[in-house]
Amino acid sequence: MINQLVKKIKETKAPIVVGLDPMISFIPKHILEEAKEVSEDPLEQIAHGIYEYNKGIVDRVWDLIPAVKPQIAMYEQFGVPGLVAFKKTVDYCKKKGLVVIGDIKRGDIGSTSAAYAVGHLGKIEWNGKKIAPFDEDFATVNPYLGSDGINPFIDICKEEKKGIFVLVKTSNPSSGEFQDQLIDGKPLYELVGEKVAEWGDGAMGDDYSYVGAVVGATYPEMGKVLRKIMPKTYILVPGYGAQGGKGKDLVHFFNEDGLGAIVNSSRGIIAAYQQDAYKQFGEKNYAEASRAAVEDMILDINQALEGRN
Repeated sequence: MINQLVKKIKETKAPIVVGLDPMISFIPKHILEEAKEVSEDPLEQIAHGIYEYNKGIVDRVWDLIPAVKPQIAMYEQFGVPGLVAFKKTVDYCKKKGLVVIGDIKRGDIGSTSAAYAVGHLGKIEWNGKKIAPFDEDFATVNPYLGSDGINPFIDICKEEKKGIFVLVKTSNPSSGEFQDQLIDGKPLYELVGEKVAEWGDGAMGDDYSYVGAVVGATYPEMGKVLRKIMPKTYILVPGYGAQGGKGKDLVHFFNEDGLGAIVNSSRGIIAAYQQDAYKQFGEKNYAEASRAAVEDMILDINQALEGRN
């Protein structure tokens, strides 16, 4: 799947991923009102509204982008109906030809880690059939438990030709409480980056590994160091836009060929209609605002990459 992701990025000339992280406050009122007619269960109403909201955005941006990244917590908060909306979103995006990165941040050991890997990237066997439960193409993984937590995911990635993105340096302000701590003179995030590169050497696609890394846009200098440590690792870069990252800050996350990184924006795109820059579209045309935000993001990043050369 890493080969497919690279192919899609080349075709679209858009090294970006849209984070489908819905909140009730993002969903236009007309969608929520219509959702009240589908069920008497409030959670089912919300879940229906989430799916329709996602679908509207995907319908307007799928031709511009290579991938989407639904954050599972934004669905889990609405219980089982929310997880149904997550699965329906994954399936709809894949029908549109998009690569789906499941932002699940799982991390455990042994059979538990294997169960997470199977549930999100693999298949179960039942009555002679193989069934993919959630069926994302990639998943985000927490490395805190070490190789015991990562190897079951890598095994599934090799079997299914799918991928993972391992948290290395995250974009949140307090990430340094652990990730920046020095061990034998090196910050922990560098040691994790070295391990990611090692894991990736045993799970290679054509040019890049099945094992990617998450490195926040809010730490460009650290991204520069990690790019050198992980030359064959695709870097998922959160923190663009709403968290402060801009195209000019991100050039060091990319290799000289303009590949090697994919930049995420979530609320900056899916809630674009609520921003001053896109308010002219109005609530009813929320998806058109999202498309405009995608076009602006692609232009910003590509201009930054061109300016580097």
